[in-house]
Amino acid sequence: MLEPAYQADVVIVGAGVAGLSAAHRLTSAGVTVTVLEAAPWAGGRMSTEKVDGFRLDRIGQLLSTAYPELRLAPGLDGLVLRPFAPGVLLHGDGRHHRVDAPAGAGSARGALHAVRALASAPRGVPGTRAASATGAARRRGFRVLPGAGQGAGSRAARAGGPIGGAVDQARLGAALTRLANVPVERLLARPELPAGQALAARGLPARTIDGFLRPLLAALLCDPALTTSSRCADLALRAFAAGRLCVPEGGAEMLPELLARTLPEGTVHTGVRVTSVATTSVTTAEHGEFRCRAVLLATDGRTAAELLPGLRVPDFHPVTVVHHTTDEPPRTGSALLLDADRGGPVAHTAVISEVDPSRAPAGRVLVSSTVLGTPPPDLETAVRTHLARLYGTSTRAWETLAVHHTREAVPAMRPPHDLRRPVRLLAGLYVCGDHRDTSTVQGALHSAHRATTAILKDLGAAGSMHRADPTPTAQAA
Repeated sequence: MLEPAYQADVVIVGAGVAGLSAAHRLTSAGVTVTVLEAAPWAGGRMSTEKVDGFRLDRIGQLLSTAYPELRLAPGLDGLVLRPFAPGVLLHGDGRHHRVDAPAGAGSARGALHAVRALASAPRGVPGTRAASATGAARRRGFRVLPGAGQGAGSRAARAGGPIGGAVDQARLGAALTRLANVPVERLLARPELPAGQALAARGLPARTIDGFLRPLLAALLCDPALTTSSRCADLALRAFAAGRLCVPEGGAEMLPELLARTLPEGTVHTGVRVTSVATTSVTTAEHGEFRCRAVLLATDGRTAAELLPGLRVPDFHPVTVVHHTTDEPPRTGSALLLDADRGGPVAHTAVISEVDPSRAPAGRVLVSSTVLGTPPPDLETAVRTHLARLYGTSTRAWETLAVHHTREAVPAMRPPHDLRRPVRLLAGLYVCGDHRDTSTVQGALHSAHRATTAILKDLGAAGSMHRADPTPTAQAA
């Protein structure tokens, strides 16, 4: 019999972070891989638009230095993380209040001390909370660069406010400290409820829950109604308590770009639309059939279900990101700003050029704001009005650079939610992505790890069986 014209050990459908991470793991094990992506570029939803020297994320999910897969995923050794100022900055009662996650505090008294000290501690000075958090992130293996403009944010911060008085702060700090040290297995064994309902059982005052935990979880989960599984919410809070919120230097696209750089030349093919899959082949609209030994679907949940009708299509949370530029930066430094009063459409906002200066030209300011759920009819006016109140400054002269609305941005994780949905459908056919794990970058990378482990086990792969060929030309009907 003639050998098939175009062959690789594994064909991966989708060049997002899950597909690219899987490709890296497989090629590192000596398995030949072909990655097919329908879009003109790799990266999926983790893409960054360039406008006049600005780098504008389309979704801009928040990352955490506590995500183990960011450290463990091969190919991300060169990832540079830019941290926000420690904790978050809350706007409530017309003022700014900084709240930190006191990871490592040994008691309620230590937690309270950490929360109180944060508002006045000079940033980057040895012995301060900011310096110790950055050091902890570096010890985890990340290149964490110091945030710019943190002093302005600390001057704007005040103690107390939306989270209550000293006793309430101590209770919050102790709760976060305990959560940071709870094993993941114990969190996953807890009773499962919608996150909004489960907050009432935390033993914290209603003011702390409504003024801090609700807006924080909405930002972390992209779920303003907090319908997410309480187990997933606990994992998000644990990551917040144990690490630092951050963004990749240069934009969200740096993760897929770093992964793609590590792959052998000719592995990734963009602009190739897959129409059907089987255990030993993939059919495309432009280039006919690709023969293989196994197929890995690494697309979004809806596309995966279209190619394999038996798969469940998850619900999704829509996300809108609005990018503005101005000449004078608001005086919040590199903090992530949340609205404790929830008095407008913006769930969270930041002077992102203070966090990562590479995202704006020299002398310009980039403010990126996220709206969760269905955006209001007059989005531009509503966002400007809300930002003026949050930052305490006029926004009339701010220039809008881009508005990115993604209707199916983040898969919903409503209870009951299986955080380890099967990645092996049958021998030769596998699936991965954030819809198989948690709806985060961590979940996408972890699902790719699980899928490649299953593939290598099934193939018994200690090395390659044949060399991948370049993308074929379109075949005649």
